[in-house]
Amino acid sequence: MNGYFCYIVQCADGSFYTGWTTDPERRVRQHNRGQGARYTRLHGPVRLVYLESLPDRSAAMKREVSIKRLTRAQKQALASTYNQILE
Repeated sequence: MNGYFCYIVQCADGSFYTGWTTDPERRVRQHNRGQGARYTRLHGPVRLVYLESLPDRSAAMKREVSIKRLTRAQKQALASTYNQILE
């Protein structure tokens, strides 16, 4: 995988965390080892439920902000479309 990605992980308590990265697999491992964001340290472990490829860092950061503004139901809808692609 090359480029920039915006992602959503679902925490053990069912809550969602959104971020951006250049390496989604590494980032999920970091979250699960307690090396990610404070939020995921407190609510982990996590599993990747949504991933979106973006052309550059700026676009990834802007997309992260826009996803964070979504309601829980809208985040669940994004996650369900991603899961359908994987199946």
